[in-house]
Amino acid sequence: MNKQITPARFRLAIQLVFTLFCVYVGFRFAAFLSWALGESTEYVARPGAVEGFLPISALLGFRQLLSEGIWDVVHPAGLTIFLALIVMAFLFRKGFCGYICPVGFISNLFERIGRKMHLAIIPHKWIDYPLMTLKYGLLGFFAYIVFFSMSIRSVGEFMTGPYNVVADAKMLALFTNPTAMTMMVLLVLAALSIVIRNVWCRYLCPYGALLGLFAWFGPTAIARDETTCIDCGKCTKGCPSGITVHEKMIVRSPECIGCAECIGNCPVDDCLSFSVYKRVKIPWFAVGIGAVAILLGFYLWAKMTSHWDPSVPAEMFRKIYPMFLKIS
Repeated sequence: MNKQITPARFRLAIQLVFTLFCVYVGFRFAAFLSWALGESTEYVARPGAVEGFLPISALLGFRQLLSEGIWDVVHPAGLTIFLALIVMAFLFRKGFCGYICPVGFISNLFERIGRKMHLAIIPHKWIDYPLMTLKYGLLGFFAYIVFFSMSIRSVGEFMTGPYNVVADAKMLALFTNPTAMTMMVLLVLAALSIVIRNVWCRYLCPYGALLGLFAWFGPTAIARDETTCIDCGKCTKGCPSGITVHEKMIVRSPECIGCAECIGNCPVDDCLSFSVYKRVKIPWFAVGIGAVAILLGFYLWAKMTSHWDPSVPAEMFRKIYPMFLKIS
């Protein structure tokens, strides 16, 4: 790969492509919703990718799949994406967070702004570690509700209930008709993201916490050659997750997003590299390419096996949305 294509630029390029794709999906879904609500006579097919923004529905679908072997018929693409991200995290670190997630892209931009302003710090560990438990607490809360508090019958009723059916439209409303409170929260998060590196991803995102746990046990990790390392600390300084890379022989932290920026910052060739089970070295760009390949592979499988598009006919959506959806 061209030496001018650094890990940072490579990552930004992939993030930008997926963020623009998400914007495109949003416009397509808005057009479908306009038709479903009778505001437009032009039919636009509902894009299945919109279900990637429904992680709670996907988690419930996963519970139903494990308990009854039933694939979600209302938001099947959401479950497909959920499973793809789990596999992705295990094989290629938190590749979703590092290369695909649009929120991760925005956080990345704010972090870079903060660095240019000589901000974007990682708080002292006595503050940092307790705050990092927040996302794991949220993950534990949702896992308890879905897997222990709710009966499988309740899960099934929710999955086919009107609230879950229109959940995608309600999610769109958060972007098209945000409340004053929503805007205030977003502005606070944006400001904090300039001062503290990736504050949402680091402290508050339960999805990232889940993927981090799978990545922790995965075969791929950053390896450091202690014999060639000059202890300059540039790898640690460049890490967006604040991992002390220069102090570790192998980086398995659940905070590692596989961005390879530590490799890009290292002045010594081959001192840092991705390795599989500490034995086989792979190119730094393999993680990003692998993450994208897994997502596309699951998409193609889902399309070929009818696990992407909902079994609910479009005309049914047209009846359900006006009945149960209230977008001010």
